[in-house]
Amino acid sequence: MNLRIHWIVLFGVLLLGNTSFGQEEQDDEEATVETVADDILYDSPKPADQSKVYFHDHFDDTANFNKKWVKSSAKKEGIEEDIAKYDGEWAIEEPVKDGLLGDKGLVLKSKAKHAAISSNLHKPFVFNTKPLIVQYEVVLQEGQECGGAYLKLLSQSAEHKDLSQFTDKTPYSIMFGPDKCGNDYKLHFIFKHKNPLNGTIEEKHCQKPKERLEEIYDDKLPHLYTLILNPDNTFEIRIDNKIFNSGSLLEDFAPPVNPPAEIEDPADKKPEDWDEREKIPDPEAVKPEDWDEDAPAQIVDESATMPDGWLENELTHVPDPEAKKPEDWDSDMDGEWEPPLIENPVCAGAPGCGTWEPPLINNPAFKGKWRAPYIDNPNYKGKWRPRTIPNPDYFEDKHPFKLPTVGAIGFELWSMSKDILFDNIIITDEYYVAEQWAADTFSKKRQKIAKDSVTFWGRMMRAMNNRPKTWGAYFIYCSLPVIGYIYYLFRCVKEVRRLYCQPCIARQSPKNNVETTSVYFAFFFLY
Repeated sequence: MNLRIHWIVLFGVLLLGNTSFGQEEQDDEEATVETVADDILYDSPKPADQSKVYFHDHFDDTANFNKKWVKSSAKKEGIEEDIAKYDGEWAIEEPVKDGLLGDKGLVLKSKAKHAAISSNLHKPFVFNTKPLIVQYEVVLQEGQECGGAYLKLLSQSAEHKDLSQFTDKTPYSIMFGPDKCGNDYKLHFIFKHKNPLNGTIEEKHCQKPKERLEEIYDDKLPHLYTLILNPDNTFEIRIDNKIFNSGSLLEDFAPPVNPPAEIEDPADKKPEDWDEREKIPDPEAVKPEDWDEDAPAQIVDESATMPDGWLENELTHVPDPEAKKPEDWDSDMDGEWEPPLIENPVCAGAPGCGTWEPPLINNPAFKGKWRAPYIDNPNYKGKWRPRTIPNPDYFEDKHPFKLPTVGAIGFELWSMSKDILFDNIIITDEYYVAEQWAADTFSKKRQKIAKDSVTFWGRMMRAMNNRPKTWGAYFIYCSLPVIGYIYYLFRCVKEVRRLYCQPCIARQSPKNNVETTSVYFAFFFLY
């Protein structure tokens, strides 16, 4: 009967605690400013200023996608015929997880295949006086083992107007986006620069960002990639609105845009009498008369004596008496059988067996090969370098921002991971347009992910942070069930001892009684 009452008391304590916490949590939620709405509504975004936009696509309209985008049917040059075709599969799908109702994206479905798809811009982007802002989302839904998720801004060209023939050889002005293979994490920003002297095209690769990139490639969450390229040749690369890299087209790319003004003369040759030796052997040095080059490095220790108990007449190894010739041993083929040798057991207790020889020691008279000491070279002229001459290929391009006009955008990829999702691409010349576009798309996705990841303890900690005075109340709340449970255990111990151990208790002293109670309490607590 008493046990039943204790259970009722404990249940009441826990119920009271939960009720109190529920009320406090409700009060805290009402007082919290940063609450997350129950439903995050999504509508296909519209640019804040269409006149500032050169391209945009949210991929929510499959019919519009089929009109705008062209899948490549070309073949990649220089590789085997059976893998040369751009036959990777593209599809418009909802995200595998963390998606908003009605939101879709462009998904690269296949892996280990060449895939290319492109679309003309709404209007060409001319690199003149306005900045270029390129922004898009990437979700590596299956992670990324090896492959890229970058886009290309294709140069406007009548020769490459047919987008169905889009390949890796199609001229582009800028390549931008993530790339990974194994433990090599990259964030590409490459632009094509035209040599003003001879017209050759050369890729310029941006320096690696200092920020670590591992997490954004492995967490399988949506990430927002933004490139801002300004007419003053400066640039910024942002991931999730955080600056990951910045610099100048003139200073932070390899190879550099402008070649050096001077170069080493390839026709210049080192004079025959040019002496680069800083030190030389002293020509006046003479080997000392007592220098014996033939003296050995080690000699026999003449003072050594044979240890007592050394068994000179015993062999160090003897035939194994327990060994037996194998039954399939053929003396004609294998020769006369001999048992294997083992260490002589007689030598086990002796300092040694067999012929004793004195040990070797270092020879105090040893000096080795004599060499003359080194002195400063009076004819030393330093390290020779060819003279510099004006660089015949030198030029100075102060405006590398003025790249070839962009007429189309495309993805030309090969990946060992499938289901790479691209979404919400925008190209504009005003950052606020890209910022608003991200607020209507990417930010809502992140809000949903944050809402879905909220846990019981997360709500409790957030409530306590918003109302610091509730720390005491939460401490009391957490303590009540523990105190109630301890009280319940003590009563259980007394009840068990009364029912089953009364004769034992009668024979125990007060000291032993306390020890017995402690043992029972420990048993119930662990149980």
